[in-house]
Formats: sequence, C-alpha cells, structure tokens
Amino acid sequence: MTTKPTLLVLAAGMGSRYGGLKQMDPMGPNGETVLDYSVYDAIRAGFGRVVFIIREDFADAFKEGVGARFAGKIDVDYVFQKLDDLPGDYTVPEGRVKPWGTAHAVRAARDAVKGPFAVINADDFYGHDAYVRAAEFLGNLKADDSAATAMIGYPLENTLSDHGHVNRGICQTDAEGFLTNVEEYVNIEREADGTVRGTALDGSRREIEEGTPVSMNFWAFGPAFFGQLEEGFTRFLAQAGEQLKSECYIPTIVDHLIHAGYAHCAVLKTTSTWFGVTYPEDKPFVVESIGELISSGEYPSKLS
Repeated sequence: MTTKPTLLVLAAGMGSRYGGLKQMDPMGPNGETVLDYSVYDAIRAGFGRVVFIIREDFADAFKEGVGARFAGKIDVDYVFQKLDDLPGDYTVPEGRVKPWGTAHAVRAARDAVKGPFAVINADDFYGHDAYVRAAEFLGNLKADDSAATAMIGYPLENTLSDHGHVNRGICQTDAEGFLTNVEEYVNIEREADGTVRGTALDGSRREIEEGTPVSMNFWAFGPAFFGQLEEGFTRFLAQAGEQLKSECYIPTIVDHLIHAGYAHCAVLKTTSTWFGVTYPEDKPFVVESIGELISSGEYPSKLS
C-alpha cells in the first residue's frame, strides 16, 4: 500500500477519574498537550491524516482547543461517537447513558477511514518509536491481507499509576511474537502486599506478572477491520446489549478474530516509554518526563 496511514484518536471520553477534559490539559513547556506530541510523532513517522473521535457536546471546544493546532500540518477530520449509533435494529436500552466502549468508538469512523490506520488513546503518550513501528507495519500491508493486525506492546509494570487503578489489555504471545490471547482487565493496581492484581472480564480478581505485555490501545489495522468490527460489535450487542454498563473493547474484538482464525496480530516491540494521565496526581510525572525528553533532544522545546 502506498497510501499514507491515518491516525485514529479516541478522544470521546471526558476523563471522569481525572476530573476534566484531560485531552486539552497542557503538559509541555509552551502549553502543549499530550495530543500535540502524539500528532507531532505521527507526522514525522509518516502518517498523513488524523481523525479525532469525539462527542458532539464538546465538539466546538475540542476543535478550537486541540484540532486547530494542526491546521496546515496534517489533514484533520472529526467523527462523533453517538450512543444511539448502532447496527441493524438494535436500540439503546432505557436508562443507559454510558458509551459502548472503545470498539464502538472505532466503529464511528467506519465511513471516514478507507485505508490502513492506527488507533490511539488521546490521553496516552506513546513515544516517537512507537509511531515509527506502527507506520512501518501499515506501510508494508498488502491490499488483500485482511488478517494482518498489530499492536504496540509495553510491559505492565511501566504502565501502572501510583495514584489509583488502571484498565489494560493483558496479552499472551507465541514464540514468534504474535498475539495468542488478549483480555481486557479493569481495576489493575499494586495492592497492599505488593502484588499487582486486576479484575478479568468474568469478574474474578487475578494476579498479573509485572513483565506481562499489555495493550495500551495502540493498534494498527487494515481497512478490512471495519467489517470484522461490525460483526464483533453486533455479536456483543446480542449478548450484552441490554446491560446498562456493558462495554465492547478493541482487545476483545481482536482476541475473537485470532481464536476464530480470521486474524494474526503482531506485537510490535518499541524502545519508547509509555506514560499517561489517569489521575490529577499523574500530571507532574508526565510534565517532568516530557521535559526530560526535550532535554535529551527527542523533542524541540516548542513544537512547530
């Protein structure tokens, strides 16, 4: 494929645990947000377009506060994640206000993205090398390869917060580095005895090895993924669509595709260090980390 890949940014969340719209919170020395660094890294890695998945109720503020920063630097588009944007005859159950999860968010871009694309969280700092690895993978995709997917993997211990629990896609790989299993765990934290534990989808509380590779929601897909996602999300609605707080996650969709033989997912190793802001107390660490990357020459003191 010769088409430059698209960066799909999941930015529809208001950051309830953080206490505000953290996608707009300045982290760099000149007011740069985490998103500024993400798009900067994507551009220099070879991405040609960025599509932000947002909610309509803060669209104007987001476009003015974030999207306008990238005018003239990269093509920018927006799509809305809407609660009632559902396939077939499915409807929102009475009393549900919670969005349907990251898989539903990606689905919102099905008409806006036609070529290879990567998916990231708006509030996570992934590092330049991670974008290079994703762009290389997407650039080598063949038009007829509907099974090839990839994710950037980070060790769990490097993705925990000292200030509360986090959610992660816990991964297992084979000898060749391909993903064999991924399951979304929630409420992961280091407990009083020093052990890291999280809650699996079945509700059980389990210990997790600190070096376990985890998905930080940095994925790389070919355009065929949208059709696979439609099938997976429809299946989710049939099973859990009447629940008021059920969510369909990207790792769950990918895991099903792998086990059904419809996909093989490469876990791309990166030299980048991940960090993010889940809680207000995380911000000083992120600000300090960005400052160190600027001092090392990884980023300019002011993004152009």
